[in-house]
Amino acid sequence: MNIYVGNLPLEITEDELREEFIPFGEVVSVTIMNDRYIGSGQSRGYGYVEMASKSEGTNAIARLTGKKLKDHEIDIVEALPLSNKSGTAPLEVKKNHRFNRSRERKYQIN
Repeated sequence: MNIYVGNLPLEITEDELREEFIPFGEVVSVTIMNDRYIGSGQSRGYGYVEMASKSEGTNAIARLTGKKLKDHEIDIVEALPLSNKSGTAPLEVKKNHRFNRSRERKYQIN
């Protein structure tokens, strides 16, 4: 199970974040997002923790919701999958949704 952790203190490390999740089960990976692409390497204040099982992840979310790390109350939720690897059906676009209709102007001639 992949877990989104937001509102992280900028100085927290991946090892420190891992230590928060270890009591709830096996931690597969921890990634704190940063600005390495623009060269600063500064933390972006959020990251992802992957737990070995869904039950462990659900337990961690329940127990860590509202927890403070270095004076920051973290946001923690189950992360959405990035792709359709789980075999779920893709979202269907409704044909009669107002943004999917072609725009037609109707002119009246008097």
